[in-house]
Amino acid sequence: MKRKLSILNGSLAACMFFSFASHACLTSEVESNNTESNANSPLCSNTTVAGSLSRNDTDWFRFEVTQTGPIEINLAHNSSDDFDWALYQTTGAAVAEGATSNVPETGSFSAQSTGTYYVKVTRYSGTGWYDLSVNFGEDNSTGGGGGDCGYNSRPAKPGSLQAYLLGSNNDACSTLTPQQGAVLLMGGGSDVDQAFSNRVANHVGNGADVVVLRTSGTDAYNDYLLNLMDADSVETLIIDTRNKANDDYVDWAIRSAEFVWIAGGDQSDYLNQWQGTKVQTAVQHVFDKGGVVGGTSAGMALMANSVYDPDGVAGAVSDEVVTDFCHETLNFSGRFINIPVLDNSLTDTHFQERDRMGRAIVSLGHHSNQYFSIAASEATSLFIDATGAGVVDGSNEVYIFKETANTQRVTLQCGSPVNYQNVNRIKLLSGDYYNVVSHAHNGVQLDVSINGNNNSFYSPNNPY
Repeated sequence: MKRKLSILNGSLAACMFFSFASHACLTSEVESNNTESNANSPLCSNTTVAGSLSRNDTDWFRFEVTQTGPIEINLAHNSSDDFDWALYQTTGAAVAEGATSNVPETGSFSAQSTGTYYVKVTRYSGTGWYDLSVNFGEDNSTGGGGGDCGYNSRPAKPGSLQAYLLGSNNDACSTLTPQQGAVLLMGGGSDVDQAFSNRVANHVGNGADVVVLRTSGTDAYNDYLLNLMDADSVETLIIDTRNKANDDYVDWAIRSAEFVWIAGGDQSDYLNQWQGTKVQTAVQHVFDKGGVVGGTSAGMALMANSVYDPDGVAGAVSDEVVTDFCHETLNFSGRFINIPVLDNSLTDTHFQERDRMGRAIVSLGHHSNQYFSIAASEATSLFIDATGAGVVDGSNEVYIFKETANTQRVTLQCGSPVNYQNVNRIKLLSGDYYNVVSHAHNGVQLDVSINGNNNSFYSPNNPY
């Protein structure tokens, strides 16, 4: 059983002081930093460090507190891993620990004197990436500066990268509230102006930096979003290889943004090129620091807890998948981004236009009864804040599917037609609300059944 978060009290002994004001802030862990004497530095306040843990690995970081007050630590990582941190002075046992199963692993300590501190990151279970952020008192009157907002200056762009920047080349330094990130889900087709101009812009404020991600296409979003959001800049990055996805320029451009928008395309290609790279950790960083992430069509698919991922086979079609519960086109991958309010979620897009209700309901049957599905028709969006409260914008519908006490999984087995009875369908129109945590809503409910043994497999015949 995991230890509880421990914050140890007591006055801090005087420590040696080392000034790192003239050095660039650390943004990536560098091995070998397995001991206190080899700790990575300088770790700057409010500057996220990207790292990773392997088996038998321990990572140490050093930083200087030049003003007394709270030291706040945030350790984000994959939800399937369990990583811990401990805070030390130059001598003695840990003065604070974050050692629960929480994601992120957070905690604080009241520093009553200045000096050198260390953070040790360890693994309880799992291996992989993490983002470490420490907020502490430091004198900003010397060093740093330059208006880099804690991300340092923009790295050089590699010649092979297609990057289209409109607006300011500098980081806008917008103020966000950590752990209050929001998500925008859009169903494809025409974009929903008010979702950007009202929902996103109200969350991140005017003068924010926006990044658009895709593996192919144009910079058509640049003019559109710059004007709609009164943004400081919009930059489109064409990231079509894993090498580009691990480039420092790409990492900086995403991390320093307040809004990351993933365009339509092919979610399987996005996963193949971006999962497990700096793109993934940088997008997670934007959400964790309180920004907005989202996407349309394939970009919306990436927001789910379980991502529909055809990856080399034809896209799933309703009247095919209802004939065989394990149809070859129904494949799913683990989440790309950890959005807590979207735990146990599925998504679907171009919904009514392409009659994807059968596909969405059969997909729900492949998951536990705790899952729910968010399906958006074209030109329609759902904006969800950190409390789970969602609001619909656009000209068509958003549908929610979930099981209730009335639902019956009559036949959900490979090689057999699907017989799935009384799945709850909630239809939402522009202005309607749905809370994805409490499931409170003001939509129109209907129980929908599917029987793949019948030519007309929906009941009722028109479940839309």
